[in-house]
Amino acid sequence: MSDLKEMLRVPVEELSWWSDSLEKIVGETTAEVKPHEGIIGQSRAVKAIKLGLAMKSKGYNIFVAGYPGAGRTTTVQKLIEEVVEGGPIPDDLCYVMNFKNPDEPRLLQFPAGKGREFMKQMTDLVESAKKKVPAVFESEEFQAARNEIINRHMGKQKALFKNFENKVSSENFMMVQVQVGPFTRPDLAPVVVGNPMKIEQLEALVEEGKFSADELERIKEKYKELSQEMEKLFKEARDIDKSIQESLEKLARDWVEPMLADMVAPLIEEYQSEGVKTYLTEVQADIVEHLERFRPKLVQPGPGMEGAGQPMMIPPEPSQFREYAVNLIVDNSETTKPPVVIETTPTFRNLFGTVERVMDLRGMWASDHRHIKAGSLLRANGGYIILNAREVLTEIGVWPTLKRTLRFGHLEIQTDPFSFLFTSALKPEKIPVNCKVILIGEPEIYDIVHWYDEDFQKIFKVKADFDTSMPNSDENITKLVGFIARTCSEENLLPLDPSGAEAVAKLGIRWAGRKKKITTQFDRIADLIREADLKAREDGKTAVSRQHVEQANADRIERVNMMEEKIQEFIEDGILMIDTTGEQIGQINGLSVYSLPEFSFGRPSRITAKISMGKAGIINIEREADLSGNSYNKGVLILSGFLRARFAQKRPLNLTASITFEQSYSGVDGDSASSTELYAIMSALSGKPIDQGIAVTGSVNQHGQVQPIGGVNQKIEGFFKVCKAQGLNGRQGVMIPRRNLGDLMLNSEVIEAVKNGKFNIWAVDHVDQGIEILTGVPAGEPNEDGEYPEGTINYLAGMKLDQLSTGLKEFESQSEEGDGEGEEPKEPSAESIEE
Repeated sequence: MSDLKEMLRVPVEELSWWSDSLEKIVGETTAEVKPHEGIIGQSRAVKAIKLGLAMKSKGYNIFVAGYPGAGRTTTVQKLIEEVVEGGPIPDDLCYVMNFKNPDEPRLLQFPAGKGREFMKQMTDLVESAKKKVPAVFESEEFQAARNEIINRHMGKQKALFKNFENKVSSENFMMVQVQVGPFTRPDLAPVVVGNPMKIEQLEALVEEGKFSADELERIKEKYKELSQEMEKLFKEARDIDKSIQESLEKLARDWVEPMLADMVAPLIEEYQSEGVKTYLTEVQADIVEHLERFRPKLVQPGPGMEGAGQPMMIPPEPSQFREYAVNLIVDNSETTKPPVVIETTPTFRNLFGTVERVMDLRGMWASDHRHIKAGSLLRANGGYIILNAREVLTEIGVWPTLKRTLRFGHLEIQTDPFSFLFTSALKPEKIPVNCKVILIGEPEIYDIVHWYDEDFQKIFKVKADFDTSMPNSDENITKLVGFIARTCSEENLLPLDPSGAEAVAKLGIRWAGRKKKITTQFDRIADLIREADLKAREDGKTAVSRQHVEQANADRIERVNMMEEKIQEFIEDGILMIDTTGEQIGQINGLSVYSLPEFSFGRPSRITAKISMGKAGIINIEREADLSGNSYNKGVLILSGFLRARFAQKRPLNLTASITFEQSYSGVDGDSASSTELYAIMSALSGKPIDQGIAVTGSVNQHGQVQPIGGVNQKIEGFFKVCKAQGLNGRQGVMIPRRNLGDLMLNSEVIEAVKNGKFNIWAVDHVDQGIEILTGVPAGEPNEDGEYPEGTINYLAGMKLDQLSTGLKEFESQSEEGDGEGEEPKEPSAESIEE
């Protein structure tokens, strides 16, 4: 037994990773090392991102799948910076008034910088028109032409009225003004005895006999005739007024249009775009149609106002010219390369823009083309935008709109459809979108969206998978040291000496989970360096050494390991019962890992097994109490298969055995304790006690091979703490699967204890090796007849199973004989049938 223990004992050299090259790489300190500026350990992801950036076809957007701290965003930015240099600069985007359909603003696109220039030119054009148009109207030539038109038409009007007045006078009538409410209107009145009189007055005189009735009838007939002629006269006068107005408007257009054409012509010549030409033509036509906007208004100041009592001219309100404003929503005048936008708050409004609403003078909410605002997607148009996948998927309305934009290649800016308080009927012209979208998120998010959204794989054809670790090679160790040097240089931290760099590398390897790997969570490494720098400065050192790195890591653990300390306290106080000395039959120390968000730790758990006669097989108490997970249940079924394969080839396995985690009242999962449970059952069957100073971890298959598990370092360190608290005696230790040797990265305290012979690590391949280490009794190899050597564990277990089987048969036969003596057969009752 001692020979097997010695043979399977793990040497100190295999308990961690050791480097002979770090001193050569580091020199005196990392200050002598050239900082590494490149991307470390993500060749697969880099290749995928480069492909996605190079592809110009539709749908080749990129999903960067990885966990925080792996440098996802930094890597993407660096790779984008490599391809944007010398790239085309996207166009400026403007919205202008659509004069034919004001609810559908028109989109204009200009080369970078031309949008701002066009906006200024339009402002200058309107300002120039505001000066030149009134100047045209005030010119002597225009006034002369205007007066000629007015005088010509007014002469006709006066002649009409003069002829009518002469006719009215010849018929003894007179034109008078009659009051109708607050207004007056023209009317005719007969002249009798040199005085105008109303028809009602004449009717009264006829009744008094003072006026001839026949004469009155003649007057009425003539009144009717003349009134009709007067109506025709006034209609002709109104027609003349209308002709005057039309002639004056035509005169104004004829004078202003050539001037506007001269003002607009240079812009049409400069911008060859059909959209710009159409817009400028519409602007010119609208100015001509609304010349009144450009005329100063004559107002009468009220009492108490400056210039009261004197008419004064005031210029037009600026708001009257809002139709001619240019809304520059994307300005690339200062852009020197394709834009790269990182949107940290991808709300609907921030990402896609919106149509703002303003309250007008009537107190009504209104919108026009000036209130259209661009989002970050348009600012990245022609370039690249980086988004957080989780936020894009959880923000209301963002994911469907982003999908629609990428599928159809255009964006329609609208009011936030999920803001129910205000909406706008404005429907701006769609904007062509050519933007590379990079989503950054966890692999689980990628999987969920890929499976449940059929459009996802059409618009995100490139997956860039960020690894959590990289190979532990001299090349990558050199890059890691270069990363340390760069971090120290950029943040003005103390350099690391070789021992400090080795301590950082060891932790990086431990965090990766295997000796042959190094973590790629460089944010975590950078935090460790920063905290170690603080420890070194507190010690007054000029360089960071191993003890500073280890102390920084220990302090980090202390900040989050309160639960571990509480459990350790319960063990030390005997509340949680763990033995680290002595021997017990059917009792063993198993090891489990508690995983918290920032920390994981191992702790021992007492596992016990009890056997008896019966046919129930192995009773999993955790499962019976609904405290076990699927993986744990599978492990129990596997060890049952091992027992059947070993002991039930020539006889049935008549056994009832119960196994449980003592003092465990929460869920248990994972199969890493299946070999431990098997050892407990074998001890109970053989009657050989297990050394309580040895804790065990490892899963088992049906062949009895011990399989690797996770958290091996935490499990060993957790049991070591318990043994240290109860007293190290040199015989205690942990038995692990041999296939976990490549994962060992133990802390310096455990390594030192093993080195000094106070603690042990054993690595086994098969449960037969493990049971011999635990009990000191060989498992035993079967001979040609399948029989095990006398005194071995397998022999004793087989004998016990034979005893249980024989006892069960005797009990059953006695029970059958006892049931049949002196009793007549009878029909079974309904109750017995139900039972």
